Amino acid sequence: MSIKDLSVLLGVILIIIMLIIPLPPAMLDVLIICNISLALVIILVAMNTREPLQFSIFPTLLLLVTLFRLGLNVSTTRSILGNAEAGNVIETFGSFVVGGNALVGFVVFLILIIIQFLVITKGAERVSEVGARFTLDAMPGKQMSIDADLNAGMISDIEAKERRQKIEQEADFYGAMDGASKFVKGDAIAGIVIVIINLIFGLVIGMSQLGMGLGEAANTFTLLTVGDGLVSQIPALLISTATGIVVTRATSEGNLGHDITKQLLAYPMMLYVAGGTIFLLGVVTPITPYVTFPIAGILVYGGWYLSRAQKKTLEEEAAASDETEEGNEDLKSPESVVNLLQIDPIEFEFGYGLIPLADANQGGDLLDRVVMIRRQLALELGMIVPVIRIRDNIQLQPNEYVIKIKGNEIAKGDLLLDHYMAMSPGIEDESIIGIDTIEPAFGLPALWIGEDMKEQAELSGYTVVDPPSVVSTHLTEVVKRHAHELIGRQETKQLVEHLKESYPALVEDVTPNPLAIGEIQKVLANLLRENVSIRNLPIIFEVLADYGPMSKDMDLITEYVRQGLSRQISKQYSTPGEPLYVVTLSGAVEKRIAESVQQTEHGNFLSMDPNQSQQILEMASQEVDHLSQMGQVPVILCSPAVRMYVRQLLERYMPNVPVLSYNELEPEVEVQSVGVVNID
Repeated sequence: MSIKDLSVLLGVILIIIMLIIPLPPAMLDVLIICNISLALVIILVAMNTREPLQFSIFPTLLLLVTLFRLGLNVSTTRSILGNAEAGNVIETFGSFVVGGNALVGFVVFLILIIIQFLVITKGAERVSEVGARFTLDAMPGKQMSIDADLNAGMISDIEAKERRQKIEQEADFYGAMDGASKFVKGDAIAGIVIVIINLIFGLVIGMSQLGMGLGEAANTFTLLTVGDGLVSQIPALLISTATGIVVTRATSEGNLGHDITKQLLAYPMMLYVAGGTIFLLGVVTPITPYVTFPIAGILVYGGWYLSRAQKKTLEEEAAASDETEEGNEDLKSPESVVNLLQIDPIEFEFGYGLIPLADANQGGDLLDRVVMIRRQLALELGMIVPVIRIRDNIQLQPNEYVIKIKGNEIAKGDLLLDHYMAMSPGIEDESIIGIDTIEPAFGLPALWIGEDMKEQAELSGYTVVDPPSVVSTHLTEVVKRHAHELIGRQETKQLVEHLKESYPALVEDVTPNPLAIGEIQKVLANLLRENVSIRNLPIIFEVLADYGPMSKDMDLITEYVRQGLSRQISKQYSTPGEPLYVVTLSGAVEKRIAESVQQTEHGNFLSMDPNQSQQILEMASQEVDHLSQMGQVPVILCSPAVRMYVRQLLERYMPNVPVLSYNELEPEVEVQSVGVVNID
């Protein structure tokens, strides 16, 4: 434990000692001066903070300082009533400061109490209460603003985390200040009570125990009590003022002195007006000119000096503006065109009629939904989805939106913000009236219905979703289908670096030898192309470490990786306790495909007779349609040797139909073939 920590602990122990053990007057003098010094330091620190959180310890410090002052009051009261003395400091405040006049000192003390209790403390208490309530009410909006900036790429994840922590700290601070201000209020009340006790019991003790007369007792104990009250209330007044400064302080670029001088003296012409007014007071009123004329002169000189300074500042800004315009001319030069070549990985553009979707002020939550989409896809796919740029485009139709991948339009759709999309369960209800449309994510027929039809459609079994859900689903599916295009070498390197933190030996066995980052990226892209999550990177790298040294054919290594992920793939396509319904390939078809594989130095590819490939496609399409009509998800099952070639053959015509090999299914999965692809 450091010396600083020990000093704080010793200070708290000293407070307890003051409450229990009588202290000599000399020590009381030292503690009273320390109390005044501490209060002065606190108010100076409060004036120099730029924002309240820079003095976040203030609520706790306020409690400790108040407790210290109350402990001093107990010790001084014990000394005054017991010995009719309380040290040199209190006697000085009681005689020298108020001129030995107990009545004047008592009046000054009452004024200090009234200022502290009715003006500063009450105001600070109210500001703390309102600040705490407003801060808590504003938290959801601030959180949404941070998520929006993060999603737009304006801030990083670390900056977003820091901002969220700052919001939480602000809420805690203002809540603590709301409670701490009650201590200040109670301290003012305690000061009044202690003075009354000292006066009453001082007279009683002085006359009954110390043999003083009424006048002597009144004079002695009144001066000591007033001196004690002053040395206590002056630091209390400073602390109360510091409390008010902290809770009323708005975030700025400078301290309190900088802000006051900058903003109060921002209008030099007003100093001319003030100076002229003071000058007229000296001329037309009996107020002596020796007071008004110098002050008027200072105000007028200040206005002239500030006007000259502002004029100089404007000239400098004009010169800087000219330099900026020259810089803008430079931007128009051919060399600066390179800055315009940046292409966003994912873009979502919409017409002006869909602006309410993204405008939080109009109730739009698209930005929040995009954040959730990125989180959901990170869990499902195991990759970091790039930032999705959201912008309006006046070239689009008002209700139209477009989704782009790397600058190319991939999908589009139309929304009716005041309607709901209703999708039929398979049995049409003629009473449901709406505008015919197509659900954009899966291409299903649907209707745009009004609010009055929503409840009836739900009762009829229709799936009813609002426009934000429609566009969120569409965006999610587009990113899923094109995930393999979004994972490049840079993204792969990020995943590898993250894996290296937990599995350094595994990563060292894979890259840079025998596989480079580009080769690992090809494997990951192959998996994502067939909707296989790469979240389980340790297993993927274990397979790469085993088979990477054996081959440079990344398609072949991908097949080994898929087999290593057999448990994951089995769980993805099968349901526990139910058989997996599949379409298989006949031996003749698999043999024909295997014979059509051409081996080259750059890898293997399928080279099949067009008539035969067309026949296989037609048969596979019939069997897949039959399986779909049974209400089952179509899956094609074949041997490991030809799986990737079957996928190459079917990918263009049936991209959403998964092709699995026997080695990719766990033994406990029950497989039931409902169709066989055969050729003549």
